[in-house]
Amino acid sequence: MAKAFALEQDRRFNKQMEISNQDIARMKAFLEFRDEDADHLASLRDMARKYTNPVIDEFYGHLLSFEETRTFFRDPKVLERVKGQQKAYFLGLTEGDYGTNYVADRLRVGTVHEHIGLAPRWYLGMYAFYLRAIAGRLMEAFASDPGKAMKLFLAMVKLAFFDMTLTINTYIYAREDALRRQQEAIRELSTPVLQIRDRLLLLPIVGVIDSQRARLITEGVLRAIRDSRARVVVMDVTGVATIDSRVANHLLQTVAAARLMGATVIVTGLSAEVAQSLVGLGIDLTTLNTVGDLQGGIEEGERLLGFRVVKAGNGAQPA
Repeated sequence: MAKAFALEQDRRFNKQMEISNQDIARMKAFLEFRDEDADHLASLRDMARKYTNPVIDEFYGHLLSFEETRTFFRDPKVLERVKGQQKAYFLGLTEGDYGTNYVADRLRVGTVHEHIGLAPRWYLGMYAFYLRAIAGRLMEAFASDPGKAMKLFLAMVKLAFFDMTLTINTYIYAREDALRRQQEAIRELSTPVLQIRDRLLLLPIVGVIDSQRARLITEGVLRAIRDSRARVVVMDVTGVATIDSRVANHLLQTVAAARLMGATVIVTGLSAEVAQSLVGLGIDLTTLNTVGDLQGGIEEGERLLGFRVVKAGNGAQPA
């Protein structure tokens, strides 16, 4: 289940973060990554195959020497699997084609790192180790031609920063996406629509109402009216301290939209301050059906639905 969720999230991220060929070209231009750099890297393919195992072994030896990164690889099977993936990644650095498929793979790597909780500082440190290891091999292999070794290394540096840019973007997007979803969830939880009896809904509103929250209130109320075939909605604003003109107009639009769907909205709990501010705003409030408190609003809603209160023993209840 968790694996399926992660794969689905990867696909969603990659789709929403889709990077066009134009975007790729602009990123490469900024890094001055040219066709000759791709050719330089492709020329290292045989050398990469030769050094893949020792470089990756050194790489994971370095990771396992730090507690913060060692915790990700306590399971030997996990370690073996990711080492295999890292070898494929290392060889991919010299494939010579760094277009849409390459970018999609790097975005996937970024989402995996974000999922497992690998902090960006460790990811960037891993790249620093990679570049040091590669530089040493290049200087060794081209000891007689240090100029060529430098050209090859600079091409690798450009590609490394291209990869890092893509991966860090997935970190940022994932965090922003999580924050957006959390904010949406908080807003929805802060404006629940409750069914207190057949065809009668209660919407208690607490806290500050901004334009976005007012929109969510409208959407939630109209959806609840449709789903429960409600005829009366009691909107209690006892917990609302202030209402500005935009929010007031939005609430009036909610009342009008509910009326079009066949439901009456009763507003309860208006404080003296809010009532005065609404009057001072000069907004037409003639369409607003208000009752002093929540209990009175529920009683009015029951009356509109045809219920009546009768005594039963020492108390009273709707008949």
